[in-house]
Amino acid sequence: MTSTDDEKFMQLALHLAQRGRGRVEPNPIVGAVLVRDGCIIGKGYHRRFGGPHAEINALNDCQEPASGATMYVSLEPCCHQGKTPPCTQALITAGLARVVVATKDPSTKVDGQGLLQLRQAQIEVTVGPCAEQAWRLNAPFFKLHRKGRPFVLLKWAQSLDGKIAGSAGESRWISNEESRRFTHQLRRQSQAILVGIGTALADDPLLTPRPAIRSRLPLRIVLDSRLRLPIDSQLVRTAQEAPLLIATTQSAIKKHQDVAKMLTESGVEVYPVCPGPGPIDLNCLLALLGQRRISTLMVEGGSGVLTQFIEQRLADEVHVFICPQVIGGTGAVSPIGGRRYDEVADTLKLANVTTRRFGDDVLVRGDLPGLLDYLYQ
Repeated sequence: MTSTDDEKFMQLALHLAQRGRGRVEPNPIVGAVLVRDGCIIGKGYHRRFGGPHAEINALNDCQEPASGATMYVSLEPCCHQGKTPPCTQALITAGLARVVVATKDPSTKVDGQGLLQLRQAQIEVTVGPCAEQAWRLNAPFFKLHRKGRPFVLLKWAQSLDGKIAGSAGESRWISNEESRRFTHQLRRQSQAILVGIGTALADDPLLTPRPAIRSRLPLRIVLDSRLRLPIDSQLVRTAQEAPLLIATTQSAIKKHQDVAKMLTESGVEVYPVCPGPGPIDLNCLLALLGQRRISTLMVEGGSGVLTQFIEQRLADEVHVFICPQVIGGTGAVSPIGGRRYDEVADTLKLANVTTRRFGDDVLVRGDLPGLLDYLYQ
């Protein structure tokens, strides 16, 4: 096989991998393609958390013996017993002649050991085709295992003049129905969704993806340093059906023990992230989510929350819906406040920017500085 062939088949593996997004996390999304004499004889992807991995699905898809074939897989095959048996042993047993891997697995349980096992079994191993695409595809997985915290996506909708709400705080609806449908898709692909108490009080949101994958409902998180979330809010009323965590302070729980008790009895997890009185320590919260193996966090908060994530350099990606309307007014709310940059050259710049139309709305997506720090380690 030539390097061009390797890239062609790896591109297919990467394309297949994306079908598992939102269903396999905190596992990585992975695709695999089996090839003999330049022809595809099997392909597969990791379909759901706890289910067979991409390599196994590709072998099962093959209608002929895989002996002597080449497998292209977007991430190093696992070599340990988890919810499923090690993939390396299956590849060795199948008698593959060659395995082409886009990138190594950063987890401590693998980290090159899968490649070593294959080489020890006299299988030719090639690493590197489409590596950068593979890193970016599994950025949440890489961040969880290299930094111990989730990948953070900031999302907001704004008017043409850069406002997310009018002077009275009204924000429904700036974006159109098509944009809102895509937002629900982003929610389905996230393991957790976060807002501040201001948004929770103003909008009384559900924060659930619609339609939802019942077995994959994301954890809903509210930053509430004074335990102000009403017991009769939609979030609390649905806490038995969809998990809800209130990130608060020890001082608030001590001061409002009755409220904390009622919330807990309603099925809400009331978690003291820091002593208090506030604001919530976002670094501590992200570390907690990392310990819980949450790899993707979507932040839909208001200006205050978005500003904290931006100023503290805690976010990795932004999705901004720009909508063709002008709100105006000096009291209207901008998405980002806080620090002022006196020089344009010093401002925060996005990388790998893409745009997409949703009716009259335009979605601008980009990477924030720091993302490549852990992808290229």
